[in-house]
Amino acid sequence: MFGYRVPAPDEAMLISGGRRGLGGAPFRVVTGHGKFVLPVFRKVRFLTLSMCESEVTETCVTKQGIALHVRAVIAFKVGNDHESIINAGQRFLSDQEQMSVLTGRIFAGHLRAIIGSMTVEEIVTERQKLAAEVLDTSKTEMAKIGLIVDSLQIQSIDDGDTGYIDAMSAPHKAAIQRQAQIAQAQATQASVEAEQVAARNQAEYARQTAIVRAEYSAEVDRAQAQAAQAGPLAQAHAQQEVLAAQTELAQRQARLRQEQLVAEIVRPAEAEAERVRILAAAEAERMKIQAEAAASYDRVALDRMLIDQLPQIVKEAAGGLAGANVNVLNGADGLGELAAGLVSQGLTILDSVRQNLGGQDSDGQRPDGRRSGESENGGLLQLPTSKGRKSDDGPVDVD
Repeated sequence: MFGYRVPAPDEAMLISGGRRGLGGAPFRVVTGHGKFVLPVFRKVRFLTLSMCESEVTETCVTKQGIALHVRAVIAFKVGNDHESIINAGQRFLSDQEQMSVLTGRIFAGHLRAIIGSMTVEEIVTERQKLAAEVLDTSKTEMAKIGLIVDSLQIQSIDDGDTGYIDAMSAPHKAAIQRQAQIAQAQATQASVEAEQVAARNQAEYARQTAIVRAEYSAEVDRAQAQAAQAGPLAQAHAQQEVLAAQTELAQRQARLRQEQLVAEIVRPAEAEAERVRILAAAEAERMKIQAEAAASYDRVALDRMLIDQLPQIVKEAAGGLAGANVNVLNGADGLGELAAGLVSQGLTILDSVRQNLGGQDSDGQRPDGRRSGESENGGLLQLPTSKGRKSDDGPVDVD
């Protein structure tokens, strides 16, 4: 449409004529949209907002008095705010190429000043620090002309023919060469070791392959031998099983015969022995009972015999007194006592004989070998002749 103007995305449209711009600027700034511009009465100019580049090549003297040739590249552009566009438009609108020239000169001056306060070692090892200091010192000055710096790159630093940088880098070069030689030697050693390992692996693989082949061959031979022996082994196993069955049968027959012998001979013999033992025990018990009965009968018979002979014993005792001279001191009482003594003596003898019979064994014999009622002289007990006896009431003299 006639009179409607639109700036490009990387441009700022400056409209002069008519009312003044922001802050008393001689033009109005339009970015990002179009605007109607009256022909003849208004004038439109465009200021680039794209990135610009400036290259600086400068010889600078360091703090040590060594001249260095420094080459740097500056990337800059016009600021996006209206104030920066106005400042840059007032300075570079008619000749926008001057922005790169002026920027190069500004940075060359700051670069010489910063390098003059640093040593060669600092400049070489700390290039980023050098660039940051140059940017900081030039930021205020660049803002005044409406420019902002995006980056500053130090591309090269050279000391010409002085050889200072080479001398400074010589130890590092030597260390690097030494490290390179060591690395090369290590690489060679590693290569040799790798080759040796590969050779050992190949030898080990060959050995394992030979072992596997030998084992396979041995297994095949063993299988063939087993196959060849299968028939005889099967026959031998069959014969062994037959022998085992026959042996087991013989053992069973032997056990059966043993059981038959036990049932036919041992058991009847044991029963007969038990019967004999029981009969013998019964016979012994019977004889014991008969012996005890006989002994009891002998005692009764002996007692009866003693009782039957007691008067004879008393008579014999009295006969012994017949020829004796007896003096009776107390008359009839003394004579009665004497007769009573004789009877008592006979009864005492009878008790003694009975006690002696108690010590006899079951066959009617006493321990001294004599029969019951038998005296030491082999006959009946006889009353000994008394020479004298003392009465309770007085002495009895016997001549």
